[in-house]
Amino acid sequence: MIAYFHIRHGFAPRMRMRAAIARYVMVALMAALIAVTGTADRADAQGAAPNATRQPSQASILLAKQILQIKHADNIFAPLIRGVVVKTRDFFMATNFMWGKDLNEVAANLETQYSTRTGELLSDAARIYASHFSEPELKQLLAFYQSPLGQKVIAEEPKAADESMQMASSWADNFSEDVMAKMRAEMKKRGHDM
Repeated sequence: MIAYFHIRHGFAPRMRMRAAIARYVMVALMAALIAVTGTADRADAQGAAPNATRQPSQASILLAKQILQIKHADNIFAPLIRGVVVKTRDFFMATNFMWGKDLNEVAANLETQYSTRTGELLSDAARIYASHFSEPELKQLLAFYQSPLGQKVIAEEPKAADESMQMASSWADNFSEDVMAKMRAEMKKRGHDM
């Protein structure tokens, strides 16, 4: 009866909306991670801005796909599939926790079934990547990532990014305390004891 009420009164459409938002957020996060690991190595010798509207050639897309594979983009894409499945499972679990065993089994099956869809993400990301670089630039990037220094960048850049994020988080916490103390002091001058 509860499930019928929720479906009948708009609960299912809200779930679809939330799932769409979750997918958008995850894809945005994935794009940000790719950008973080790729910004230092752009081969833009002429200084021209990338052209996202340019239609890349098939050869450029294949080169970009090789670059993304070398950079282990699949390690970023695979958790997206699991994340959406788990988020959806948890949503339905909140509707009726007694469905837990069945929902866990269905989620595990769906995760396995959808795991191959990371290839779609890789292809789409390759098309986007290829639209920002010319074919000669992609060839240079591929040669770089195949070099010893390129391999080191692939191995070390995510670690450096993680350490930078931890440092930024710690800095933000300290800065927040400073701002809070200053705000309290200023509010106290105005007669507000916080």
